[in-house]
Amino acid sequence: MSDCLFCKIVAGEIPSKKVAESDTAYAFYDIEPQAPVHVLVVPKRHITSADHIADAHGGVVDDLVLLAQRVTEIEGVRESGYRLVMNVGVDAQMSVPHLHLHVLGGRRLEWPPG
Repeated sequence: MSDCLFCKIVAGEIPSKKVAESDTAYAFYDIEPQAPVHVLVVPKRHITSADHIADAHGGVVDDLVLLAQRVTEIEGVRESGYRLVMNVGVDAQMSVPHLHLHVLGGRRLEWPPG
């Protein structure tokens, strides 16, 4: 999608600080981190949100979670714990309409988030 921020990041048109990558997903540091570790994991293929996942997208969520697990190892939070968050829609404060998974960790996270 030509005007999508995350598609431009995946394509290398907008710089990002890469954490990890697979054939189908790309992980990079969030520019406004909400925790010491805050990485976004996005599919390389444009999907607007989790609400738009269809049978034709087989395996995309699996791939995001598997890459997120690799990120937690790289960032050293796999053992201590981490949070995976996927927002959908305006009320959930999804600011970029491209499916993405937030990986948060590096400190004790509050519940409820806030």
